[in-house]
Amino acid sequence: MNTMTYKGQTARIDFDDADGIFMGRLVGISDVVGFHADNVRELRAAFEEAVDDYLETCAKIGKVPQKPASGKLMLRVPPELHRAALIAAESAGTSLNQWAAKVLGEAARGAQA
Repeated sequence: MNTMTYKGQTARIDFDDADGIFMGRLVGISDVVGFHADNVRELRAAFEEAVDDYLETCAKIGKVPQKPASGKLMLRVPPELHRAALIAAESAGTSLNQWAAKVLGEAARGAQA
């Protein structure tokens, strides 16, 4: 996964071969914030400018900027998976929350590799 992070905001980066440009969009929020550039150096500058503009605009209109995550996650899984996760957590000597955070962290890091 190609991402950039700045001031707590993360953007997904894609390359548009037809137009020969890099494009980015903030992820994890419902507000649409995008940017583009011809090369990586300009892309970094455009990303930082887009984030700064988003934060300034929110401040001007009195809106709290959206954050990509609150730290709370609710999942609905089949009962069999829930049971297996509980057993795995107890076997590891941790709470289900701690176990799930570890497993999700490992999976997220693997997805970024």
